[in-house]
Amino acid sequence: MNSFYTENNVVFCKRLTDIEYLAHGFSTRSGGVSEVEYTKSLNLGYCRGDDDMTVNKNRGIFARAAGFNAGGLAVADQVHGTNIEICDGSKKHYGACDGFVSVTPGVFLSVKTADCQPILFADKTKRIVGACHAGWRGTMNGIAAKTAEKMISLGADKSNIVAALGPCICADCFTVKEDFIAAFEASAPGLLKFIYEKDGVYHADISAMNKYVLQSAGLKDENISVCGECTCCDGEKYYSHRRQKGHRGSMMNVIGIK
Repeated sequence: MNSFYTENNVVFCKRLTDIEYLAHGFSTRSGGVSEVEYTKSLNLGYCRGDDDMTVNKNRGIFARAAGFNAGGLAVADQVHGTNIEICDGSKKHYGACDGFVSVTPGVFLSVKTADCQPILFADKTKRIVGACHAGWRGTMNGIAAKTAEKMISLGADKSNIVAALGPCICADCFTVKEDFIAAFEASAPGLLKFIYEKDGVYHADISAMNKYVLQSAGLKDENISVCGECTCCDGEKYYSHRRQKGHRGSMMNVIGIK
């Protein structure tokens, strides 16, 4: 049974919604004020074609729909790495970073996506949260597990960490080439099982890879939820870097302690 649902143009994970101290949400492309053809209408990323004022308005719309304060957003220069920062509210912008953890109320961890996988985390019993941006490089290098490990370093209990794997490109859409396979052979051979050939073309299942990474890190299977919606297939609901050939807006995926 899928534990994800859409309300007011925001995708929520029920397992996270059930944790009373949390605010979270995975944005879609609908409900905003962007008027550029390829960013219509809820673009949440700067430098995608909209002016900053439009993006700020969109972030406010998303924040109200998801129930968090846009002024508390922590953002980063995502570089497809595995650096995980601890956010305590002392600053809002981070440099080369693709993941966050926090124990500070009012700080809302955000990662931007448009085919890569966003993963949101929370300890069910302790007020500790995390978020990461898992493109194929981050997935290959275990950013999901490293985010959970960073939460554990702050006192989280591995058996109580809930992970919500949000919308991303599906395996049917994510075609890859030999250099991609070679990179996994060298760095993460255990994930090769999630790359398959169909009609002479190789495909990779990023969601299945990240779920496996988290299972291997010791998270309970029942605490890992996978959205399963494809950003590339559903052009009405999501932006997609691959489908739109780079001319697109950005979704934002947020979690924090209210």
